[in-house]
Amino acid sequence: MRKIRIFEHISLDGVIEHDEGYAYGAWTTPYRTPAGLAMLLEAYGTSFDLLLGRHTYDLWSGFWPKAGSSPMADRLNAATKYVATHRPDSLGWGPVKDLGADIIEGVRGIKAKDGPDLIVSGSSTLTSVLLGQGLVDEVVLIVYPVLLGRGKRFFSDRVDARELALVSTKATPTGVLINLYRHVGSLRT
Repeated sequence: MRKIRIFEHISLDGVIEHDEGYAYGAWTTPYRTPAGLAMLLEAYGTSFDLLLGRHTYDLWSGFWPKAGSSPMADRLNAATKYVATHRPDSLGWGPVKDLGADIIEGVRGIKAKDGPDLIVSGSSTLTSVLLGQGLVDEVVLIVYPVLLGRGKRFFSDRVDARELALVSTKATPTGVLINLYRHVGSLRT
C-alpha cells in the first residue's frame, strides 16, 4: 500500500498561497538555499508519484517540463501525475492519469496498489478532502519565518479538526523548518 504524503510551503500564520496580484508574490524565494533544496529533495525521496488538483497540475505543467534538468525537475517530470479533473482529455504533461468521476474512490484505488509514495503539493482543495477522509499518512510542512496576514490557508474550515504527531524537524540555513508529521486522525478533545 502506498503512502499519501502532503508537502506544503507555509508561513508562520498558516498562509500557503496568495491571490493574483499579491504584493509579496515570491515570498519563499529569499529563503532558498542549496542546503535547503537538498533537505527538501531528501524529504521527497528519489521516487514518487504526484497526486494533484487540476489548478496545480496546470500551473506545474506550464513550468516543470521547460525548467531544464535538475534533481527536482527530473523527479517531478518522471513521476506519474494523478489528477483530480473534469477535463481529462486536456492533460498533456505526463505520464498522467485522471482520478475518475469519484475522486475519493480513485485515490483509494491508487493508494491500495503497490508503487511509490503519492506526493500532494499545492492542491489545497484536494488536501482538505484527503485529510477529511483520513487518507493522508504524512504531512510535511515547510515553514517560512514570515507572517503574510492574508491568503489561502492550509486547511479548509469545512473539514473537521485533525491531529498530527511530530516525527522530525530540520532547519535550513535561512530558518525554514521542514517538519514531518504523521497523520493521527480526528482531533481528540
